[in-house]
Amino acid sequence: MSGGIPPAPDLSGLSEKIAASRAVQAAWEALPYRDRAEHLQKSFRYLGAHLDELIEAICRDSGKLPLDALSTELVPALMALDYYIRRGRRFCRGRRISGGNPLMFNKRSRLVYRAQGVVGIISPWNYPFAIPFSEAVMALLAGNAVFLKVASGVPAVGRALEAVFGAAELPPGLFNHVEMPGAEAGPGFIKGGVDKLFFTGSTAVGRELMALAAPRLLPLVLELGGADAAIICEDADLDRAAGGLIWAAFSNAGQSCGGVQRILAHQNIYRPLLEKLRIRIAALRPGVDLGPLYSLQQKERLEEQVASCLAQGAQVAARSPAEGFPEERFFPATLLSEVNPGMPIMAEEVFGPVAAITPVKNDSEALRLANASDYGLTGSVWSQSPIRARRVASGIRAGAVMINDHLMSHGLAETPWGGPGLSGLGRTHGELGFREMQQVQVIVDDSIAGAKNPWWYPYSETVYSGMHAIAEFLGDPGPLRRLTALPRVLRMFFRG
Repeated sequence: MSGGIPPAPDLSGLSEKIAASRAVQAAWEALPYRDRAEHLQKSFRYLGAHLDELIEAICRDSGKLPLDALSTELVPALMALDYYIRRGRRFCRGRRISGGNPLMFNKRSRLVYRAQGVVGIISPWNYPFAIPFSEAVMALLAGNAVFLKVASGVPAVGRALEAVFGAAELPPGLFNHVEMPGAEAGPGFIKGGVDKLFFTGSTAVGRELMALAAPRLLPLVLELGGADAAIICEDADLDRAAGGLIWAAFSNAGQSCGGVQRILAHQNIYRPLLEKLRIRIAALRPGVDLGPLYSLQQKERLEEQVASCLAQGAQVAARSPAEGFPEERFFPATLLSEVNPGMPIMAEEVFGPVAAITPVKNDSEALRLANASDYGLTGSVWSQSPIRARRVASGIRAGAVMINDHLMSHGLAETPWGGPGLSGLGRTHGELGFREMQQVQVIVDDSIAGAKNPWWYPYSETVYSGMHAIAEFLGDPGPLRRLTALPRVLRMFFRG
């Protein structure tokens, strides 16, 4: 799992590799679910035996702190693998559809779940292990083959994932880790013939992939980011809120698409909450609680966004210490106040340890500001009243809303992840995420021998009378009218 520069990509054979993988995939999908799960159990054991090695690879490539790598990457990966192995059998099992009307008494329908085929996964650098790991696990358990491209800056993590799935002793060609420039991965997968593409990254790249996929009508799942809001109600537990907000805003150096960016605090508790946040932010330790950004380019972009906010009148309400940590990519945790809706911190995705706090008059104003964003990935409500919290949560336009917590739902394998607007398309995680790895087929069976469909040829007065009786039966709730219509319906079904 050593790092280094990835080898020069060979795109000429990608289509052939995808075609070859499809042949392997067909045999894999035909296996009983139990056999597929037994292969993935071997990956589970590998994870447990190589934790320190995996932590080292994640930290070396991404700059994460070891605790962040363990708590937000590897522990969620272990929980996810356990969850999907246990629940995948049910997710793959077909189910009967209840009849829609007794007049179609001779039809029985079932939903059947098939694999997509060959799934392409393009994963990001901010959670380089956990995000692609869960998606690959779901894809494989559902019967798919996988082509994985991790972010170019995290090659050691990509090779670590290759080793994890190599431990599963999968059929050769079923799981494929490819190294190529990021700009070539999407076009290569789409033109190469994958059956579905999963992408986590920027909205700009997501739009490009949609355009490339359009000629094929290739299905996509896009997780594209957020600028998420936390609503702090007047009755919130401020100590809990301060602790949760600090972690959700600044863990992983603030490089979490579902982290807290906009804190909307009721005006009656704004000042005491701000003071608690100041104390906690001042106590954050460089290199211990807060690590460096992923790249200097990321830091430069963040500095530009903060400078723009300050030029428009924002104030630095709190900032963590920066002394004694030599990493040049380090950016201190920063809380802005006196912000307005036009500033980058309120209108754009700010990918770093920067958040803004602003007072609101009531829950209605908080919801209006929370929903003013073009993103809709996550949100949170902080209140000691369960009824109030759920009411406010239901008004937030976001795919995942947490009460008295934030960001952590991505670590719950059972909860779907994704949101509306610029946050993307489709869902990952949970049963909904598993379903994205499948195609749905309906099978309709004729269960009564001798019953003829009323719409079949030849047309006759009996058929017309029977169809008219069906309309009467459906359109008139009166029992007498229905009773008189029924013989004509049955005569039509069993006509000679």
